[in-house]
Amino acid sequence: MGLKLTGKYMFKRKITIQFPEEKTPTSPRFRGLHALRRYPNGEERCIACKLCEAVCPALAITIDAEPRADGSRRTTRYEIDLFKCIYCGFCEESCPVDSIVETGMSHYHFENRGENIMTKPMLLAIGDKYEKEIAAARRTDAAFR
Repeated sequence: MGLKLTGKYMFKRKITIQFPEEKTPTSPRFRGLHALRRYPNGEERCIACKLCEAVCPALAITIDAEPRADGSRRTTRYEIDLFKCIYCGFCEESCPVDSIVETGMSHYHFENRGENIMTKPMLLAIGDKYEKEIAAARRTDAAFR
């Protein structure tokens, strides 16, 4: 039976993607690497409500916060352990100010111990670098939210 199945598909056109040159299409709702966003004036969006930390089923998010001089609360530490994260998107859905988002980046790697912990400056840098793509994906997905 196995040889018959092999013979059936042996001479058909192969469906192989040449990875670095060709990319498979992904949905705008794909959940990849996390990012923290800023407002257009440059201020970070996160208000340290800690809803994302509370809703995370894998306990991958750690947040420390303190009040600022103007009375608002902001995070002093925002960390995501990507080894624990299950990319469920609950953090993104629970955020009232659309601060934490999951980008479409699926190709990332770690070379050294501890690089799996995404810190606040790293998350903000990803958000700053890919803000246009994130905003476009959010606009595309707005009809479904």
